[in-house]
Amino acid sequence: QVRLVESGGGLVQAGGSLRLSCAASGGTFSCNYMGWYRQAPGQQRELVARISGGGGTNYGDSVKGRFTISRDHAKNGVDLQMNSLKAVATAVYYCKTFDSGIEYWGHGTQVPVSS
Repeated sequence: QVRLVESGGGLVQAGGSLRLSCAASGGTFSCNYMGWYRQAPGQQRELVARISGGGGTNYGDSVKGRFTISRDHAKNGVDLQMNSLKAVATAVYYCKTFDSGIEYWGHGTQVPVSS
């Protein structure tokens, strides 16, 4: 059973930066895909950034050039560096991975961005 724990969320002013972390445990991590998604109030969950086992990355159009996803091998997890935050980035941010073909999600961390 894979467990994902997100941390680093909190109130930030527009234009500021925040770094989220996701620590994973309990799995084989054979595929090593990990991603960050977010869900704003009343909106569908959307991709923020993802990283493949080979290190390839993809970003949502609205965050390209401002957000960076990177691996933290010490905790089998990923970080998300968020710069130049905008008020529209206010959401709950979730970490996701696959292990042995099963999808796992963390419980999320809240990121309110004040304008």
